Amino acid sequence: MTASSDQPAPMTFTAAPPLAGSVTVPGDKSISHRSLMLSALAVGESRIEGLLEGEDVLATAAAMRAMGADIQRADSGIWHVHGVGVGGLLQPQSALDMGNSGTSTRLLMGLIAGHAITATFTGDASLSKRPMGRVTEPLSRMGARFTASPGDRLPLTMRGLCPAVPLDYRLPVASAQVKSAILLAGLNAPGITRIVEPIPTRDHSERMLKGFGAELNVEIEGDGTRIITLRGEAELRPQSIIVPGDPSSAAFPMVAALLVPGSRIFIANVGLNATRAGLIDLLRDMGGDIVVENAREVGGEPVGDLIVSASSLKGIEPDPALAPSMIDEYPVAFIAAALAEGRSVFRGLEELRVKESDRIATMAAGLRAIGVSVEELEDGIIIEGSGGTPLMGGGPIATRLDHRIAMSFAIAGLVSAKGVTIDDMRPVATSFPGFTALLHSLGAMA
Repeated sequence: MTASSDQPAPMTFTAAPPLAGSVTVPGDKSISHRSLMLSALAVGESRIEGLLEGEDVLATAAAMRAMGADIQRADSGIWHVHGVGVGGLLQPQSALDMGNSGTSTRLLMGLIAGHAITATFTGDASLSKRPMGRVTEPLSRMGARFTASPGDRLPLTMRGLCPAVPLDYRLPVASAQVKSAILLAGLNAPGITRIVEPIPTRDHSERMLKGFGAELNVEIEGDGTRIITLRGEAELRPQSIIVPGDPSSAAFPMVAALLVPGSRIFIANVGLNATRAGLIDLLRDMGGDIVVENAREVGGEPVGDLIVSASSLKGIEPDPALAPSMIDEYPVAFIAAALAEGRSVFRGLEELRVKESDRIATMAAGLRAIGVSVEELEDGIIIEGSGGTPLMGGGPIATRLDHRIAMSFAIAGLVSAKGVTIDDMRPVATSFPGFTALLHSLGAMA
């Protein structure tokens, strides 16, 4: 099953027996993207182990190759990248096809902003609906020039400036992609690029830039605001990187094990970066039995193993400030809320409106279709839980080419009376190619 096939690939997920077993999840997507990009800007050979080989990350690899980096995958599964140095990217000879990957698109715009090259970005139908203005606006201040389709959408052509102009910028929205794009542009800008981040977001870019040798500092003010400074015209050193398991992918077997009665599973080597671990905190607050074992640090990132056991969950009204630490996990959190006892109220989720789909509207429609009582809010959703009673099921669920919507409703199918049919599972290949095989290994799809 691949996202490049022309025909939809519907699939039905039905009630599962108790889940059991030990699994690993694909490498962290955010770290995988950044590993390839920064390795391509280092002089020398970097080595990446555990890279997520989903279509989004492969789009990043293809783009970096198109701009001069030598990127090879060994039979062992280890990736070797020979970089070109900061400022050394070459003019791509054709458009950069980003597929479904918003992260690839926005971060690569940041990289190219500091190079005197012209690049055109294209993407699939879903990506082409996503606005890019929040990234093009600050990058324009750094000297890049953009010609976009109406609504600041793809296809989009940009020309960078070498060197870029350093920027002092206060993030108007909590977005790790905007922050990272500015930092990547700042690598080839003389002087200091400074970002004020009122609401902390995932900090993989800061950690990895430091690891590659960039002069980057983070100060945290009394109210939690982060001040990030980066000295430009950096010289990056090649690295050996071990990519931890993606917490966003671990979310799906984790929620499945909590919801399917009698389940107990082990998920190995999961990234536990505090800026990404919000779902674990939320599920524990709902009554979820999640134990972290063997907590450790790998390549500057906190990692641990999870033991997850079936639990009776209760409704929750989480602090909207939690949103940045689990923004990609809300769809599957909504599934957990649908099986909880009582009402759950999720707010502060405006960012979900501009993901691969409008995830608030798409999840609300899908939940209603399988018998859940839902009220859609402008910035969130209210869900009346079933108290553990299996969901009605139904479908086909319209996933809007959104991989996380598809996987979330697949989990719903495991706790449904008559199964849940997903209209198209192809997009899952963008981030979790082995998703159905993993569920099968736990006993969910015998």
